[in-house]
Amino acid sequence: MRDLPEESAGKKYVKTGNLLAYAVGLAGQNISYGYISSWLFYYLEYVRGISPKLSGIITGVSRIWDSINDPIVGAMVDKHKFRSGEKLRPLLLITPPIIGLLSVAMFMPYKIGNAGFITIVCAAYLLWDLFYSFQDVALWGMVAVSSPHSEERSRVSQWVSIGAGAGSTIAGLFPTFRSMIENIGISTIHVFALFAVIFAFGGEIISMLAHRMKETVETEQSKESLLEAIFVLRHNKTLLLISIARYFKDVANTILPWVYFFESREFYDFGFAKVGYGNMQVFYGFFTGAVGAVAMLFATRIAKKLGGMKKLLIIAQISNIICRVSAFFIGFGTPGQMIASMALMGVANIPINSMDIAHRSLTADSIDYVEYKTGKRTEGISFSMQNFISKISSATVQIINGWVLSFLGHDSGRKNFDQNPTYMKWQWPIFMLGPVTGAILYSIVISFVKDDKEERQKIEAILLERHRLEDEKQEAINAE
Repeated sequence: MRDLPEESAGKKYVKTGNLLAYAVGLAGQNISYGYISSWLFYYLEYVRGISPKLSGIITGVSRIWDSINDPIVGAMVDKHKFRSGEKLRPLLLITPPIIGLLSVAMFMPYKIGNAGFITIVCAAYLLWDLFYSFQDVALWGMVAVSSPHSEERSRVSQWVSIGAGAGSTIAGLFPTFRSMIENIGISTIHVFALFAVIFAFGGEIISMLAHRMKETVETEQSKESLLEAIFVLRHNKTLLLISIARYFKDVANTILPWVYFFESREFYDFGFAKVGYGNMQVFYGFFTGAVGAVAMLFATRIAKKLGGMKKLLIIAQISNIICRVSAFFIGFGTPGQMIASMALMGVANIPINSMDIAHRSLTADSIDYVEYKTGKRTEGISFSMQNFISKISSATVQIINGWVLSFLGHDSGRKNFDQNPTYMKWQWPIFMLGPVTGAILYSIVISFVKDDKEERQKIEAILLERHRLEDEKQEAINAE
């Protein structure tokens, strides 16, 4: 039987050990995902020598299909319960080994023609994404069922977002590892295969630790058809607005992957050392993200002082716009200019790094609102939208990347720092100012999100009372 409202009020549902395991599990998943999402396009285009347009079409079209299957997967998750009575947690053990093996399959150094290689990659990627969709819906859906209290869910969202960020940071070290290993004589194609095993497969095995998190909010099995389950989202204005805003931001942030910018610089001479492109990319990621990563520890407190998660999101984008425009005018040609630009982006990332915490916290709260309005809980379909937006924006970007590289005359047969003048000229404006457009559009859309603490607390109390009455009714039926 569920807790009574008065019993639930002060109860802690999330044990610290389980929360840490959950966060480490998210780190593992993001090591794996970070490697695949950041390097597959580059691997196809630069390592395997497939043309930019074809690489963009392969990855872009694949991800369009991938994004389409996410709402379907989410609805399937909402319609199914395991024998344990759980909806999400068992998937955290079933899916990771399969995803890991498919990840490795995409980076194996096959000695076959391009047609055969492309066929293998496309088939592996489509299967990879199907299983990844189930895993991702389950992993993030656990935030919503971790506790009936919004403040405790915000804490869960904070720590798993920190874990996810740590995983992405580790995946971001790949350029340094790549440089080190290539320097001892291992070929580039074998380095990519090695890290598919270490990062992609290994990360998925680590992700299984998330299974220690418990489902404490009991959910009913959805009885609607898949289409009806998907259309429940029309009641969730908050989720739809966050999704649209994220699409604008994600597309603008990655019109041209930052790896292409840094690999277009042969090295930076700091006097005491010359830093090559791979290490410079890692240094940039570390120094611009370190302070923001620490700030994530205080995200829920900061949001409370600002007046809510919505205000944190808007301030993050205002900071992003100001710092990026300033960094653009400072430039990047000398070590001093790059250091100044990194400092500005480090300031911008203080609130930016907490945005995913706010997104997930607001999404978890919106699931309560939908249950209040419709009587249905929608963890599966709601958190599948997070995956859907990531993939549809990624698909858009992959196709745009192929066209941009082709338009700028990028030659995959030459070193990036030895490209034509047009390509070199447009690297900095695209890298630094491209995301500004997304930040402006994001801020406009997110301003329509409702974030009312008093209404949220009222809905929580109503749902707890509703659950109690449902339990009493079921016990009376069972007693007969």
